[in-house]
Amino acid sequence: MNTECPECGAAVAFDEAPMAGEIIECEECGVELEVTAVNPLAIAVAPEVEEDWGE
Repeated sequence: MNTECPECGAAVAFDEAPMAGEIIECEECGVELEVTAVNPLAIAVAPEVEEDWGE
């Protein structure tokens, strides 16, 4: 399975079928990507992890 990095446009390939919510890294630009859908395959830049300060 292949798709395109939304950040830099490079090809992102998967050896195995990805799972929704899986986090991968673009080999070209290094940005973390999240699999948002599997059929059809869709990825987006993963959200930054923020501290909740006990909320």
